[in-house]
Amino acid sequence: MNLFSISARTLIAFLLCATMLLAQEPFTAVSTADVSAIAGRPVALDRQGKLLPWPMADNTGYSYSGYFLSQWTIVWDQFNRQRLPYYYCCFDFDRTTFEMFPDQHWANSTGYLRAMMQGFIERLYPYTGDPHTIEFLENFVDYELDNGLTPEGYAWAQVPYPSANPGSRRYTGWSNHGEDYVEPHVVGEDGYGYLRLYEMTGNTKYLRAAIRCAEALVKNYKPGNEQISPWPYRCYARDGSVKGGPGMFPYSANVVEPIMLFDELIRLGQGDTAAYKTVREGAWDWLMKYPMQNNVWVGYFEDVQASMGNMNQVIPLEFARYILLHPEKDPQWREHARQLMDWVKTTPKWPKYIVHGALITTEQGDGKRFCCNLPSQCCDSHSARLAAVEALYYAKTGDIDYKEQAWRTYNWVTYWQGLSRDAHAPFSDQWWFTDQFSDGPRRMMDAFWAVPEWAPADESHLLGSLSVVTKISYGTGSVTYSTFDAESTDVLRVNFVPDSITVGGKPIAKSSDLNHEGYIFDANTHALTIHHTTSRDVDIQGPSDQAPLSYITFDAPHLPAGTALIGQYPSGIIDWGDGSWQIGTPFGKFGTFTLALASVTMQQAEFRFSSPEIFAGIDIYNDADSDATITIRSPEIREQSFTIKAKQLRRIRTDWRDTSSAVSFDFKNGQGLRFDNLAYRRP
Repeated sequence: MNLFSISARTLIAFLLCATMLLAQEPFTAVSTADVSAIAGRPVALDRQGKLLPWPMADNTGYSYSGYFLSQWTIVWDQFNRQRLPYYYCCFDFDRTTFEMFPDQHWANSTGYLRAMMQGFIERLYPYTGDPHTIEFLENFVDYELDNGLTPEGYAWAQVPYPSANPGSRRYTGWSNHGEDYVEPHVVGEDGYGYLRLYEMTGNTKYLRAAIRCAEALVKNYKPGNEQISPWPYRCYARDGSVKGGPGMFPYSANVVEPIMLFDELIRLGQGDTAAYKTVREGAWDWLMKYPMQNNVWVGYFEDVQASMGNMNQVIPLEFARYILLHPEKDPQWREHARQLMDWVKTTPKWPKYIVHGALITTEQGDGKRFCCNLPSQCCDSHSARLAAVEALYYAKTGDIDYKEQAWRTYNWVTYWQGLSRDAHAPFSDQWWFTDQFSDGPRRMMDAFWAVPEWAPADESHLLGSLSVVTKISYGTGSVTYSTFDAESTDVLRVNFVPDSITVGGKPIAKSSDLNHEGYIFDANTHALTIHHTTSRDVDIQGPSDQAPLSYITFDAPHLPAGTALIGQYPSGIIDWGDGSWQIGTPFGKFGTFTLALASVTMQQAEFRFSSPEIFAGIDIYNDADSDATITIRSPEIREQSFTIKAKQLRRIRTDWRDTSSAVSFDFKNGQGLRFDNLAYRRP
């Protein structure tokens, strides 16, 4: 039973975040922390003692994609059941059943969660082609537009509130800071998210929402100085005042978010572009004159008391990422990006750790106090952001040292995928929807965009594009997609060799550079970069016999762990028979719900497809101390046998080309086996 009242728990949360009581005075800016486990998962090391990814140390593509796909699996499950991200900042889960429940005592970070989630889905949709991602994001943002905007007639009118009181279904700010306030940088961040969602969907209500954010930023802009930024960190929405509330503060270095919104509206020719240009120029000049010179990077998080001493790494790294993707905005992008990365990696304001060769950063601090936990306990998103900037810097400059640094840090991030009994966010056993389920995944997806060879080699994926992708489909030896803009540069990794690439139905040529319309294909890595200028529509074709796979993840639809699978699951796909199989908890090297045998002593089990399908394979983990052998057969197809070594996770792929009426498994030493990601394809 919870012994704290809601008000007491909220006060504790506030005090912890505001004062960062995890301080250890004095601390070292960079120290070594070669732990044996990360998030409760034993580390995997190479011969030099440096960190390898989890859960498959020899497969970067599987481990990296497993990170963001598992987080999406959990978020999609919550969308279909409890919709926890709407009303709560965070959740906990039962360490035995892994059933999730909300933490009702922490302030809900509504505004930048929506922006972070938009960034995640903008990358996830083209990677997967799954329309559920767009469905989820629109529902998510629509809820905010209906329940989280300031009233008309305010100085900051019809813009998103940045937070909500614990468990509140309407967002009006967090009462510990003072009700009815806004954070202007979040207005810019959310507005940019609205604008990109408009580009993804064509729905003009998101465009209108973005323009309202830009209008409020223009209306409330003031030239800043060393102590006052162009917009305050936090102010009352009604009149823009920073007086009278414990959380109000006149300074935030985070002007890049409004700049991004202005830049995109100007590019599209939407809204009062003349006013946007003027204010954008003023904000940029202030950024160059003050934070870029004195490194006062303060004013981002929604749950902290502001000060000029409490620095954070989000603002400088997000700015570095922006100029790496848009070097035309900053003639000094190379020097500035390195300057910002170096500051984050060396500043004494908060501790960093070297974990088996991976540099891990915490999020904020003032040189004496810091947030948050030790690197074996939390927090993946901040290190993912650093790795993303390093990877993008490598992609832009070819500096191989940054690629290596990014890879090691990303490897650390992979240990946080799914649900682990031994991992948690700061101050409690909870998990945050911001860090673990939107911010971290979106920055992990930058890895594949920057370094396509890290993506899965046996699959085709669109990995990144400066223009949002509005539709995409994957076929056998084909990828067909459309972008919002006619001009874009798109990065893919494909599992076939293209022999035809068309833009707007017209062939484009292979090129040695992409100064003009054309493409570059690396025959060794199958990385494909396309620059198109004449049409939004791109079609890639090539010889292949590898049809895209569909997966059953055993998370959707959700069934409690231990539920016997009797009959169809999911409906219309597989009939599991009389209960030989059951739903299992996250287990071993699987971070989400799994497929388990009803009894560990079973030596045989089977299932049947409800309609003709081709069984393509399944992921198998062996938790036992001895090897296991699995023989898979079908009445119509020859059998295949596989050995799963002790403590090994292996992705099994059959070479079957014909449909299966039934698929049976024979097990030898199968008592430690667990399964996930059952793969099949249409005939």
